[in-house]
Amino acid sequence: MSSFDTYADRYDGWFLQNQNVLASEILLLEGFLRNPGRTLSVGCGSGLFEMILRRDHGIAITEGIEPAEGMAEIARNRGMKIEVAPAEKIPFENGLFETVLMNGTLAYLESPVRALSEAFRVLKPGGRLVIGDVPATSAYGLLYKLAGTIGTWDDPHLRKVAPANPYPVLFVKNANWRTTREIASHLKEIGFLDLEYAQTLTVHPCFTNDAIEAPVPGYDRGGYVAIKARKP
Repeated sequence: MSSFDTYADRYDGWFLQNQNVLASEILLLEGFLRNPGRTLSVGCGSGLFEMILRRDHGIAITEGIEPAEGMAEIARNRGMKIEVAPAEKIPFENGLFETVLMNGTLAYLESPVRALSEAFRVLKPGGRLVIGDVPATSAYGLLYKLAGTIGTWDDPHLRKVAPANPYPVLFVKNANWRTTREIASHLKEIGFLDLEYAQTLTVHPCFTNDAIEAPVPGYDRGGYVAIKARKP
């Protein structure tokens, strides 16, 4: 049983303690998800992002897959239709979706290339893949890696540089964040085209929850980066 099964409530709890971080990440995704058509959220977790996108931005994402049953049940209670399945084996036929969303998913996969290939398969021609994740090169990525390696945020050096309410160690210790260039390379090898990038949380993690941040183009300084790519 994964940490996301056992502690599903703590996932939402962290975002509710960091509402400006959550709002900044929502704005980042919203910019790449306008008029999404039929959309599949891969690794949708508790459906928190999908609920807010629907409620506040009119972006309806009602279908998802999620391997953790605890998370899937919360997402169902938020009105989503969820299949319990891994990202590496999407249980849908070829070419069904206009959009596939992978928000915070890739860092928890053993085979991201397989998952990205599956997203390519279930997209219609011309469909888009939207990825949101913490880059390994970012301040967040480095802090998370350090906290996961140490096994606690309760370290005198980490306490000086960590956010007031850091992401629980149980969610970071098994994560494997990739660089944006690494993910982009995989996308191009699979056959995706027209990659676009946007980023948010561009200040140090100690200050990202002080205010809501509008997304900016690129991936050179963001603690959370979105990639949009098109299937030919």
